[in-house]
Amino acid sequence: MLRTKLTLLVLSLFFSQAILAQKPDRVNITDLTKIVSTTSHEILPDGRQAVFVKNNIDEKGNEDYSYKSQLWIVDLVAPYEMRALTSSEYNISSFSISPEGNKIAFVRPKDGKAQIWILPLRGGESQVVTEEKNGASNPVWSPDGKKILFSSSHPIWQLDGEPTWEVQRPGRSHNDEPNYKAINAGSAKEEVKPNPDGSIEELRAYLAKNNAKGDPKVIDRLNFLGERDLNPELSFAHLNILDLESGKTERITDGFQSYFGGSWSPDGNYILASSLLNEEHPDLTRLTEIWKINLSDKSTEIFFALEDHSVGAPVFSPDGKWILFRGMNMDEPSYNMSMLGAIKPDGSGFKWLTEPLDRSIGSGKWGTNSQDIFFTGSNEGGVSLWKVNVNSGKTDPIITGPKGVTSFDIKGQNLIYALTQIENPSEVYLADLSNKNPKQLTRFNESWLAGKKISKPTAHKLQTEDGFTVDYWVMEPIDKKEGVKYPTILNMHGGPSAMWGPGEASMWHEFQVMAAKGYGVVYANPRGSGGYGKTFQKGNFQNWGDGPAADVLGSLDAAMAQYNWIDGENLALTGGSYAGYLTAWIVGHDHRFKAAFSQRGVYELTFFLGEGNAWRLVPNHFGYPWEEGVKEILDYNSPQTYVQNIQTPLLIKHGDQDLRTGVRQSELLYKSLKILGKPVEYVRYPEEGHELSRSGAVHRRIDRMARIIEFFERYVEHPNQ
Repeated sequence: MLRTKLTLLVLSLFFSQAILAQKPDRVNITDLTKIVSTTSHEILPDGRQAVFVKNNIDEKGNEDYSYKSQLWIVDLVAPYEMRALTSSEYNISSFSISPEGNKIAFVRPKDGKAQIWILPLRGGESQVVTEEKNGASNPVWSPDGKKILFSSSHPIWQLDGEPTWEVQRPGRSHNDEPNYKAINAGSAKEEVKPNPDGSIEELRAYLAKNNAKGDPKVIDRLNFLGERDLNPELSFAHLNILDLESGKTERITDGFQSYFGGSWSPDGNYILASSLLNEEHPDLTRLTEIWKINLSDKSTEIFFALEDHSVGAPVFSPDGKWILFRGMNMDEPSYNMSMLGAIKPDGSGFKWLTEPLDRSIGSGKWGTNSQDIFFTGSNEGGVSLWKVNVNSGKTDPIITGPKGVTSFDIKGQNLIYALTQIENPSEVYLADLSNKNPKQLTRFNESWLAGKKISKPTAHKLQTEDGFTVDYWVMEPIDKKEGVKYPTILNMHGGPSAMWGPGEASMWHEFQVMAAKGYGVVYANPRGSGGYGKTFQKGNFQNWGDGPAADVLGSLDAAMAQYNWIDGENLALTGGSYAGYLTAWIVGHDHRFKAAFSQRGVYELTFFLGEGNAWRLVPNHFGYPWEEGVKEILDYNSPQTYVQNIQTPLLIKHGDQDLRTGVRQSELLYKSLKILGKPVEYVRYPEEGHELSRSGAVHRRIDRMARIIEFFERYVEHPNQ
């Protein structure tokens, strides 16, 4: 019997190593470093060329990786040649093309601060044109091409005057606050000498000086958590104009309110931007309005506001007769759909344009005819492109189905866009405005994908007993053989209002790696997912556990009933963020899985209110725990409540600096399971926040993917293939 066990162990290790070994005809874990994507596509005014940002990972060897973002230009006429415009030694964050189409203003670092540079397209070197001590971003050319509007950020102590809202520190007032401006600026002319043994004014000056050094950090705001560090200090974004002829920069907004998304009027006499006069502390509201900045005297006024709505991102039509904007009803911010609206420059004619579509919409772009507006939005497993007519309100689909339009631009009769498809994570295409006869312009990923076997998802629908229609997809393991059963991973999305599908780019690599390693993959969009309208998205209200878990498990059950190759005795489970929550919830209620991996999740919802910067999910989805009946609902929906029921071997992962969901959540779950003697392992990634799997250090992203496979391999059994 011992010899038999040893033989089986050797065979198991052999087959496991054979499955895990890198294979040139399959998508491998390290192929992550080969994926290229493109963003921010913009067609030049003459319509003959387009500029975009190419994003890739540079490998210098010995696991030394770096992210790169370069400006590229491509011809929109045959033979469609393209070339890099900027060096790969530095990264581009945003850009804008001049009205004449002969220059590009772009943002890249100089001396550690983002600044605006200008590159002549007809030859010559780029030159830096700003020297903002706080950095500069988001350049926008004036209609005559002589000026550039841009944004800069300013901490509260750099601004003149005092805010109108109450001081947030209890028992204090503006009058007894020390001179923070002098302290933070390092001025020697302090109004009061700091002295811990002096008067109350000197004592406060001493404490304020320590606070100015961040030792300690005094927190008096609600949203004090950033993504990877505390954010106790308010800052405000202000608009500036650079005169290219004189080289002088003038700040055109001021005060304790932020201005962003600025747009020039066609005559260049004023700016429209998103803003809000903060009559109360900025942390206490999420509304925005459209403000008008008159350039003649720098006066500001509200141009358009809508009660209980946040509106912004104004853009003039090419003929100047309409202004497009984006907005959303803030009564239910986690469930209401963002929409596009239009209004005339005189303030008349307001209308919502995309409300009947019942989808959350991104920013729109005007057609050259000033009648049609093109826009994208998540839609049933893809990211679709539509157009809407500003006069009739008629909406027409341009690109729909199991594919994703991640970025696009239009000029004249040309449509250029980046597309995610099952066979390829991202390439650039050129077509007419109806997307007829699209021409593929780039082949950044085709080169390394050549000869790779790709698992293609098959779409299905699940009808739930309580009236929801749930989309789910099934992916076969690579080289599946008839009559053989394969281990299968149920992979779940976060959000909870995210959406997955063949047109969603972020999971392309992970799904293909799992299929390449011999796993089937099942994924679904349970109630609460985006891309299906408000009613479906609100299906998880006060119901994060039972309903969504039933949807994903029901999808797995339906897949097992239809595909006999799925091995019901060898199932694994994983998900991140909200799906890390859902992973822990499921293994506390269902014991079918051989192993599970819970990533950067939340497990105790009342504690989540204080632990993460995404805390508003709690009141938006459940209510506040001190409201009648809510604490009981939060406890019922918390996976930590059922920790003693977990039997499935569980791997828990979190980043050391993840302040979106809060690292203490994972510590609580791990420590509880460890005390209970359950099979659990905990992985903490140094220097990483919530976005590790998408934008973290590349070697850690590779480690994460490898760790998923290795953990599952401990418990599942692969067929002899």
